[in-house]
Amino acid sequence: MPSVPVLDQNGKAQGTLELSAEVFGGPIRTALLHQSVVRELAAKRAGTHDTKGRSEVSGGGRKPWRQKGTGRARQGSIRATQWKGGGKPFGPTPRKYDKRMPVGMRRAALRAALAAKVAAGEVTVVEQIGVAEPKTRALASWLRGLGVASGPTLLVVSELAPALERAARNIPWLQVETPTQTSAYELLRNGRVIAERGAILAMQEALAR
Repeated sequence: MPSVPVLDQNGKAQGTLELSAEVFGGPIRTALLHQSVVRELAAKRAGTHDTKGRSEVSGGGRKPWRQKGTGRARQGSIRATQWKGGGKPFGPTPRKYDKRMPVGMRRAALRAALAAKVAAGEVTVVEQIGVAEPKTRALASWLRGLGVASGPTLLVVSELAPALERAARNIPWLQVETPTQTSAYELLRNGRVIAERGAILAMQEALAR
């Protein structure tokens, strides 16, 4: 059965927390993780790129010169694709990049990501976040007490308090999420995961169903 270290608010060891092998000790399915990450990154794309084809650019209603007798190649419009200022052939148009993935596969990918982080020893559980005021300095000092001074870090809390949200706003390498918002991509992107006991137990309960 996998276990993770538990620290108190001051960063002192308080023992270990036994986790469900069904959620945190399952196989690490690389292909499923890749599919989940690609899906989430694709969903972040705006898809607002657009170029104008020859039917969308203005002008070019008249034939630039007569068909025969000039010695030049025949042309029908100065807005054809080979002309400067003409339409762009096969250019991008607005589209959605969303990829479908069944809920069961998404949950399995999240379990695989959690299992990978626990197996790598990159998950630490704290009883409670030891920051009550909306001060970045206080949060940074508390993280240093846990041995985290820099590097991509994911902080999973049971409930995102306004004070913690404001305190974490100016720490570029820190990301704060709740159990329902945590994804496989966020777990894999961050090298260190710090979770409240209540938050990680909530994830365990949700993913064990």
